[in-house]
Amino acid sequence: MSNPLDHIRTLGRYQPPPPSRELTAVSADGAGISVEVHGPQDAPAVVLAHGWTCSVAFWAAQIRALSDRFRVIAYDQRGHGGSPLHAPVGTGKLADDLEAVLAATLAPGEKAVIAGHSMGGMTIMAAAGRPGFREHAAAALLCSTGAHTLVPESTVLPIGRGAVRTWITGQILSSPLPIGGRPSGISRKAVKYGTMGPGSTPQMVEACARVIHACPTRTRRAWSHVLSSLELSEGVRRLDVPTEVIVGTADRLTPPVHARNLAGELPDCLGLTELPGIGHMTPVEAPDVVTDRITSLAAAHLTPGTTAGGKNEKPGEPGMTKENAA
Repeated sequence: MSNPLDHIRTLGRYQPPPPSRELTAVSADGAGISVEVHGPQDAPAVVLAHGWTCSVAFWAAQIRALSDRFRVIAYDQRGHGGSPLHAPVGTGKLADDLEAVLAATLAPGEKAVIAGHSMGGMTIMAAAGRPGFREHAAAALLCSTGAHTLVPESTVLPIGRGAVRTWITGQILSSPLPIGGRPSGISRKAVKYGTMGPGSTPQMVEACARVIHACPTRTRRAWSHVLSSLELSEGVRRLDVPTEVIVGTADRLTPPVHARNLAGELPDCLGLTELPGIGHMTPVEAPDVVTDRITSLAAAHLTPGTTAGGKNEKPGEPGMTKENAA
């Protein structure tokens, strides 16, 4: 008798590839941020920032597709993946951590395309006015994200917008209940319903479920409170590098209203792409579209032959690194 999970035993393009280099960037408050570098060290740089409850593994499809032409820098947000939870958390810490990663992996003045999904997009908005971001950002891609009113606009609960839906949604997102380390049949269905479009494949669902289940309960709760009170309107106005926005029309966590608002408020929005039937997990559900947008931004805004290096290694300062050979 065949096992019903045989078709997802291998994650294929969603299996995280081994990095060519690993390091720890040290943020402004001493938090250690786990960083992976993939691809040629002298190639133009792309930086990937993942979302809430995810990790570097979430970007596996993009890393695989881009690392033959680009130096792909992906990092774990604090509390996620290999980055320990270091209190307090907040949008300022997201910006600090991104600045530390940029300082640790890019040469002074070196530019990169910076792509963020969900909370990773919020990270870009939070950092938009920071000197470290402005020094290194050539262009940005915002995937499935928003700047404010996340909980009131969420459509995870199939009831009308209002105080009741907002309260219940907030309670669900900040639930202290542990999810557990391994996905189950029920949890896979919950992941698909809450975060993905109806056409997402079992392989896509499995990849996302594994990443989400690996997120510690303390991390999930800590960041849920930040997201519930998010206000990054000023960051949107300061994000003046060329920026593209992507959203799925079936996104329940950050519905298209957020992307449309961003497209209207960004100083240099290159365009908004709405993907029919796609949910919140756009880099997994529409990997080729996301990869293509990153590639196009790099072609238009990065100079070929950019060199790597330039780490700030003074003990105790942001950007200090600890490196391990892969």
